[in-house]
Amino acid sequence: MSTVREKVLSVGEVAPDFTLKDQNRQDWNLAEHVKKGDVVLCFYPLAFTSVCSTEMKCVSDEMAKWASKGAQVVGVSCDSFAVLAEWSKQLGLKQTLLADMHRDVCKSYGLFWKDLNVSQRGTVVIGKSADGKGKVTWTQAREPGKAMNFEEVLAWLSS
Repeated sequence: MSTVREKVLSVGEVAPDFTLKDQNRQDWNLAEHVKKGDVVLCFYPLAFTSVCSTEMKCVSDEMAKWASKGAQVVGVSCDSFAVLAEWSKQLGLKQTLLADMHRDVCKSYGLFWKDLNVSQRGTVVIGKSADGKGKVTWTQAREPGKAMNFEEVLAWLSS
């Protein structure tokens, strides 16, 4: 995966498949998880920062709402799996956190923040299409200090 997109993926595009290590050093593959239902990828710049911590804590606290919509929410940042494991432990996070240490995923999804060499803040919802591939059904790129509007994403998942 070496494509660097200038803009976030658009609705209807095939989501680039990827495998990353999670905070427990286990491989996590998008295609495998999309088979089970919608996947909400929450890209954020850095663990242990205020907005990122608040956003991921809110996701964790609302896991039952996400599950009731048949969606799995996954955090994606350029932090190492070791950093993500400690952050998850300190905050008591329940969701999977993925380590995009080589920046390939945020680049291929159009959410790379070149000036800081980290992921931008954004959300990409991926659903399974008739051909079995993950297709983008909703996207949003946000300013660094602006957290995800959970109700907006949950409403989309309900439609």
